[in-house]
Amino acid sequence: MASVLRQMTMGEASFLSLLTDFIGKTEKLQNNPPNLIPEESLVVTKVLEVLGPYSIDNGGPLLLKPIYFQGLEKRKNLIVTYPGEEQDRIVSIVGCHMDVVVADPTKWEHSPFKLTQLEDGDTLYGRGTTDCLGHVALVTQLLKQMAEAKLRLKTTVAAVFIANEENATVLGIGADALMDAHELDFLKNGPLYWMDSSDKQPCIGTGGMLAWHLTAHGKLSHSGLPKQGINAIELASEGLKEIQDRFYNDFPKVVPDEDNYKFDTPSTMKPTQWTYPGSAINQIPDTCTISGDCRITPFYKVDEVEKKLLQYVDYINQNIEKLETRGPASKYVLPDGTRGKLEITFDAEKMQGIACHMDSKGYKALAKATEEVLGHVEPFSITGSLPIVGDLQDQGYDVQTIGYGLTSAYHADNEICLLSDMSQGFKIFAILIADLDSSL
Repeated sequence: MASVLRQMTMGEASFLSLLTDFIGKTEKLQNNPPNLIPEESLVVTKVLEVLGPYSIDNGGPLLLKPIYFQGLEKRKNLIVTYPGEEQDRIVSIVGCHMDVVVADPTKWEHSPFKLTQLEDGDTLYGRGTTDCLGHVALVTQLLKQMAEAKLRLKTTVAAVFIANEENATVLGIGADALMDAHELDFLKNGPLYWMDSSDKQPCIGTGGMLAWHLTAHGKLSHSGLPKQGINAIELASEGLKEIQDRFYNDFPKVVPDEDNYKFDTPSTMKPTQWTYPGSAINQIPDTCTISGDCRITPFYKVDEVEKKLLQYVDYINQNIEKLETRGPASKYVLPDGTRGKLEITFDAEKMQGIACHMDSKGYKALAKATEEVLGHVEPFSITGSLPIVGDLQDQGYDVQTIGYGLTSAYHADNEICLLSDMSQGFKIFAILIADLDSSL
């Protein structure tokens, strides 16, 4: 059976047909609540259509298990299992998500909601090609071909397609809910490959993520009478600078670990959004909020970062009169005792980064198959974040991360992937499964 797996190729025509269907649904897969709520079940329905003829119910080998939570039938996950002959042996592919980030068609050269194969025949254009519907199509193709070949494997092969990866404000729908419901427990006896990375090489490290919101509370006043007010914009700006300075002092680059794992970016804290009441231009605002995130290398714990940020804000509030001001009329404490105040809150989902174990069977199998197909292995790390991978590793799973899209295309306008990259990814995993089935 190993030889059959090693000879498999992706089947580009059927892959393109499947990906065309997926990208055609992406307008309804955009994830930005409350305005845009994805319907991942649209993708699940198509995957079930492709794999259904090979289900156990139809005389095939595949177990197909759609799962949804909170009564949200339009937001399904899907677990597909190809049972092996030995119950204690498994290899799994997890993390291929069916939602996408928002696309503004006015900023794209072609429609983001339609798969376009460019003139070179290799470039596939559309929202979700790299992140992550290309991977959903790749894994579906692999499972279909394995089922068609009726392989007898010692090792169970499982795939988990997840909902709600692109949102950290609404929980209990996707990977976190599957973990909490113990739907992933059966994957623990073998390597778990989280397929939502890029560039075809093993991604051996990812960052933790903590989304924060810093709100400044001042006092409204006329802009011609600045001594009567506390400028919330100035307070937020100076407060954030103080917080960032303290963050970078407390969470510097970790040497030599970050170098050994080839992180090219250390832990960071930066603003990405700004909101304010929208008052008249001649009013000094009494409130505003700066939002952003911390991306944290896996050698720090996200909970410790959150604790420190709260301490920074408490210190600033207790010593608000010492904070830098903007000119002679700027102040954060008024003569009548009114004090400005900072408040920091955090999104519910906090992701812990991961440093993959490079001495594990999972990593060694991935590196070997990658070298066989590509001719070289060049692992790398990024401070992009993946849900639950750190939690799974803490629970004893052999988690490895990999992907076959393009780093430059993640969350970008004019998103693309390469057909040749996806074909090589298919080949790598066919070889990997064959090798693990022979060796585990």
